Amino acid sequence: MAVTIIVGAQWGDEGKGKVVDLLSEETDIVARYQGGANAGHTVVIGKKEYVLHLIPSGIFHKHVTCVIGNGVVIDPVALMDEIAMVKSFGIKIDGRLFLSHNAHLIMPYHKLLDSIREQGVNKIGTTGRGIGPAYIDKYTRTGIRVVDLLDRTVLRNKLRTNIEEKNQLLRQMYGSKEMDVDAIIAEYEAFDKKIDPFITDTSLYLSEAIRKKKAILAEGAQGALLDIDHGTYPYVTSSNPTSGGACTGLGIPPTAIRNVIGIVKAYSTRVGNGPFPTELNNETGERLRTIGGEFGATTGRPRRCGWLDMVSLRYSIRINGIDSIALTKMDVLDHFEEIPVCVGYRRKGKKLAAFPTDVRALEEIEPIYKTYRGWKEPIKEARSFRQLPAAARAYVKAIEELSGVRISIVSVGPRRDQTIIR
Repeated sequence: MAVTIIVGAQWGDEGKGKVVDLLSEETDIVARYQGGANAGHTVVIGKKEYVLHLIPSGIFHKHVTCVIGNGVVIDPVALMDEIAMVKSFGIKIDGRLFLSHNAHLIMPYHKLLDSIREQGVNKIGTTGRGIGPAYIDKYTRTGIRVVDLLDRTVLRNKLRTNIEEKNQLLRQMYGSKEMDVDAIIAEYEAFDKKIDPFITDTSLYLSEAIRKKKAILAEGAQGALLDIDHGTYPYVTSSNPTSGGACTGLGIPPTAIRNVIGIVKAYSTRVGNGPFPTELNNETGERLRTIGGEFGATTGRPRRCGWLDMVSLRYSIRINGIDSIALTKMDVLDHFEEIPVCVGYRRKGKKLAAFPTDVRALEEIEPIYKTYRGWKEPIKEARSFRQLPAAARAYVKAIEELSGVRISIVSVGPRRDQTIIR
């Protein structure tokens, strides 16, 4: 066996949590490779809904070991709350959850800076969870890593330097109240005692697992179109949700990657600011939002909704190397007579050959639609492709033809059993 990467092929919120949970049945390890607690992965088991933010979605399978890689930024409060939540469900964590010693920590000043900057003119639409500022410190080489918790002297010196610098910034630029250095040091020393059993060299652990031919799922957060390098910059996340981020975010070689599964919603959604060519600011968009329950799992923010965009999807397939698709939330389209799909872009009267990542160009896009017939009947009980209505099967096949990639999974509802494997 080798590594399978699960990527969100759109703007995020594609249903990665369900697919990872589903595939974990035949997986040994699920490893999260980037992002932070701003991403919410929802898993529905029976009639109960679980929302995870940092712990990989495979935790609900007793045989699965979960890894939080070095590419993830860790909010200690969020992680400890999530561990407590999972334990409250009667799920064993000890010996099943490992945290990279090289992962960076989100500090209180990161959250404060994030929220202050979002009050400015150039809003990105972040969740205010401190993700961006934590990655900034990582790349300016002033970040606090999990390994720093193991040496009290190092931790105190780094924290004191960072907090004094941030206090100066908060005071001079934002007129904000300064933070208590000693209180934060005490908080993170206490966190060290709680988190110590989970800390390990996860790159080494995964390397050994690969050598032993274990089945590994690498799980990203957000979506490819929000990638810091390949997304709609600056309206992006602060890391690499694309498949290439799995190698750097977990410390595994590209040669270990077997395949890449792209999670694709049967329509499109986006949270936060930034261009969205197929967005529907009308009654139809509101219907998609209401029927699909399109509200953020982390923040509760309403998601912007629109039709499926094949131009952006083909771009995502190209940059990720996606070789199969899991199509989610097909059942949301049960209620529509007609289902338009964006098959091309026009800008200033000219057709575009490829997806432009420049936001100015994207804001001027006129989508070119092809309309497919809706099926107007519930599909939640379908358990094979043949059980789907003819129009639903035609919609799936059209996406395959337009994308050039086979759809191997069709989700017709939020539960595990509401899934068609092709």
